[in-house]
Amino acid sequence: MRKNFPLSADNKQPARVLDGVKHDIRRYFTRERSRDLPPGANVWLFDCKVGASAETAAEVRVSEVIAAVDAVAASGAPSVYVEVLARAGQRTPPPPGSERAARRSPDDQDWPDAE
Repeated sequence: MRKNFPLSADNKQPARVLDGVKHDIRRYFTRERSRDLPPGANVWLFDCKVGASAETAAEVRVSEVIAAVDAVAASGAPSVYVEVLARAGQRTPPPPGSERAARRSPDDQDWPDAE
């Protein structure tokens, strides 16, 4: 998804327009995650950029997209550019003895190919 969302609309409060933008972004993530994965992949990865325009958009993590949209809206920009590109990826289990491996529970099915 590469889209420039206007942050103002006739007969709508700016906060409701911003809520609609965030809803569209969350809905896109949900829709992409529900698609079937190609063979050899076990997770959808996202490349995200957010900014006032396509030229000024900065890369952000998936967990920071909504906060970045809020920051652009708070800066007074008339619109926000959001680019989210989904790609299939292979997630590997954490190496034994790492902090991430220590946090895993023995029943964790999050790593389908882990043994």
